[in-house]
Amino acid sequence: MRMQLSLVAAVVCLAGATAGSLPARAQSGDKAAIEAKYTKFAEAFANKDVAGIMTIFAPDVFVFDVIPPRQYVGYDAYKKDWEDVLAGTPGPITAKVSDLSVTVVGSVAYTHYLVEGTMTDKDGKANPLVVRSTDVWRKMNGKWLIVEEHNSFPVDLTTGQADMLSKP
Repeated sequence: MRMQLSLVAAVVCLAGATAGSLPARAQSGDKAAIEAKYTKFAEAFANKDVAGIMTIFAPDVFVFDVIPPRQYVGYDAYKKDWEDVLAGTPGPITAKVSDLSVTVVGSVAYTHYLVEGTMTDKDGKANPLVVRSTDVWRKMNGKWLIVEEHNSFPVDLTTGQADMLSKP
């Protein structure tokens, strides 16, 4: 009986070790795929390419953004938000994703990162900003898409003013 239990334990451990190594390799490829999407997002943002920006969002995306209203429900609502933001920023935009952390667990992933850049207003003034973001991704039909996003700035509770540079 003891030998049977040891054999069963060894088989279970071996199966667990083998199964554990396969997802790790898959997760590495999935992580790289998600990281590449952020590079394309930053390029699309800097180029004011709404269609390019929206390629990373699921049809049922839910977003808390840095501008009102409180939330955007669905692809069309969030696309309209991007169109409005970019229309209100006629000058050049710079955007760089930094401090990206990607965790993949099966067909779900979560990330957090900063988007650092400038947005030039209608008066030609370049406004620097750092947005903090957290995303939840889901792999659907072999493609990673964001299903939930939360963007924010820290707020000084004494003054009620946002820290647009997100200083540590």
